[in-house]
Amino acid sequence: MPQYQELPCGGQVLDIDTALKDGILGAALEPGDAGAGDAGKQPVELRKMMDELDAAGDGGGDEAVPAVFICPISLEPMVDPVTLCTGQTYERANISRWLALGHRTCPTTMQELWDDALTPNATLRQLIAAWFSRRYTRFKKRSADFHGRAADLVHGLRGTAVPRRQPLKGQARVAALRELRNLAATHQSVTKAIAEAGGVALLTSLLGPFTSHAVGTEAVAILVSGVTLDADAKAVLMQPAKVSLVVDMLNEGAVDTKINCVRLIRILMDERGFRPETVASLSLLVGVMRLIRDKRHPEGVVAGLELLNSICAVHRPARSMIVSIGAVPQLVELLPELATECVEPALDILDALSAVPEGRMALKDCPRTIPNAVRLLMRVSEACTRRALSMLWTVCRMAPEDCAPAAVEAGLAAKLLLVIQSGCAPELKQKASELLKLCRLNYTDTLFISKCKLTRTIQ
Repeated sequence: MPQYQELPCGGQVLDIDTALKDGILGAALEPGDAGAGDAGKQPVELRKMMDELDAAGDGGGDEAVPAVFICPISLEPMVDPVTLCTGQTYERANISRWLALGHRTCPTTMQELWDDALTPNATLRQLIAAWFSRRYTRFKKRSADFHGRAADLVHGLRGTAVPRRQPLKGQARVAALRELRNLAATHQSVTKAIAEAGGVALLTSLLGPFTSHAVGTEAVAILVSGVTLDADAKAVLMQPAKVSLVVDMLNEGAVDTKINCVRLIRILMDERGFRPETVASLSLLVGVMRLIRDKRHPEGVVAGLELLNSICAVHRPARSMIVSIGAVPQLVELLPELATECVEPALDILDALSAVPEGRMALKDCPRTIPNAVRLLMRVSEACTRRALSMLWTVCRMAPEDCAPAAVEAGLAAKLLLVIQSGCAPELKQKASELLKLCRLNYTDTLFISKCKLTRTIQ
């Protein structure tokens, strides 16, 4: 029997019955495989299986999804395949949407449809269900194997393996932790197995004054991989000796280690019993600023800004320390180069630092404060415009004779007019009006008006 059938209009269509018997769409069905029987008896619905496999990054395992399973419209595997009179098969929802738009042609061949009936392709649906069910069964088996391996590694590290042995030490410990970290990174569900085997208590105990850098690096990476940290684990991690070790790794480790250390501290800060003075450390703040300045690693910039913003919010005395390490000019210089999602947290930090006298002075003394803040007005978001306007108001109020003319030269007047004429919040427009008056008072009328006109013409 041929595997392709001729169509009246020319061309060929895959004969699903033959394909199913010959197993040309992958391995032939085996009696023990899930889905070898009636597709309607699947223990898990087809869509749920597909979604779970996609979420785990295992949509097709080692095999590519057969092309005949893919809807030509959405390029996604079909769940309810139906066939047109041209012999082409589509996902029901997709082809129904196509026909509802008034099309009377086949999307693939562009042939005119002499019949718009949609015929369910039960054989193909059964084949799709069987194929994905096999993938799902194998995926679940591998997951169970990974869980078992993770539990074995934890027991080996704790010395609770059967038969009982001493806890792993030295390079064997580092190798076991590295394998555990890779398992947690590759299979998110493994983190549950780690916690159930007592891995959280183990990992927190490994962070101590005599912990090697290699062991600490792997332990921190696993702790931030998604393992659930209960209140007791967080309380242990907040001990000064453990925080000190994490800060040391933040300053001395590789970029990935720095990012993980910052994320761990950020997780601890969300705990109810967190003591704000824990983050009042120059060494910690310097390490975070180094990470923020390293533009080669966007993830590090985001993590660093989030932590610094949290520190400013929960521990006001730390703001003066942040200013003392030169954070204000460094953040101001970075503003034009930051990714869009990083601009707002950076401005939030600068706004918080301007609440202390030394922060306001640092903003005024930085030569890039005015031009960079002016550039951000009406650029990223209303929240960013509000923060940038607040910075400009701060420096212009401190030294109106010097800063107001400089701001007008940087194009502030025209930007303020845009804010006033925009759909921004009323209080934002009011602030823009007040700043515009301040600039006009410290700039000659003729030059002020001409500058507004010139800037608006250029823009």
